[in-house]
Amino acid sequence: MSICGRCGAAFGCAMADPGAAEPCWCTALPPVVALPAAPGGACWCPDCLRRHIAAQTAPAPAAE
Repeated sequence: MSICGRCGAAFGCAMADPGAAEPCWCTALPPVVALPAAPGGACWCPDCLRRHIAAQTAPAPAAE
């Protein structure tokens, strides 16, 4: 199990956890944003990563 570098939740990471037969779940997400540095270079859990991607890719509010 891995620990999210943002919220501390435990989650499975096929890139870090030994014996994974499938690619990591994160490879299915769009590679559109860089993550801020996390302590120890830790990955983020699915919830944190999806929220971060959504926040970074949301359309900017229209200027009035």
